[in-house]
Amino acid sequence: MTTKRGRPGYDLESLLLVAVKLFNERGYDGTSMEDLARKLGITKSAIYYHVPSKDELLRLAVDRALDGLFQVITEADDVPGRAIDRLEHVLRGSVAVLVAQLPFVTLLLRVRGNTKVERAALARRREFDHLVTDLVKQAEAEGDVREGLDPATVARLLFGMVNSLTEWYRPRRCSDSTELADTVCHMAFDGIRRT
Repeated sequence: MTTKRGRPGYDLESLLLVAVKLFNERGYDGTSMEDLARKLGITKSAIYYHVPSKDELLRLAVDRALDGLFQVITEADDVPGRAIDRLEHVLRGSVAVLVAQLPFVTLLLRVRGNTKVERAALARRREFDHLVTDLVKQAEAEGDVREGLDPATVARLLFGMVNSLTEWYRPRRCSDSTELADTVCHMAFDGIRRT
């Protein structure tokens, strides 16, 4: 039988959830460990029992979002069919990650490179963007994306649409990401004009 470390009710997961909420509300730089301790009703030393620093909380949070996105890219390699099918898989999967990890993805999209952890997160985001751009290039080469469109711009626009969900999407009871992903993919691949 394993026992939980730390004060009851404040394991690393619950600490991380509160930290991400505060980082999103006040900004990472605007949130101190004292703020976090006060919000939790515990001492700073109780926080340090779980993590060595505020940077580590940020790293855990942004890695959760990034790991989910990279898992989707990895899964896309196994999707049969054409590059456009893999691209759709990545778009749908990214919406699912965003819905499941909304506070973490929101935080990821707000990092600006002010710390080593933020710079590492931005480097991983750029790597993800390059992989999506490569899928757009492959889809264009296969004739499924109009010629003459810059693949990097297409990738940025697709993920600009997905990332904008953090600004307005609020989960509802009994809702899942499928309907939202259907709408995003319909907009991205078919547009809104009736033909």
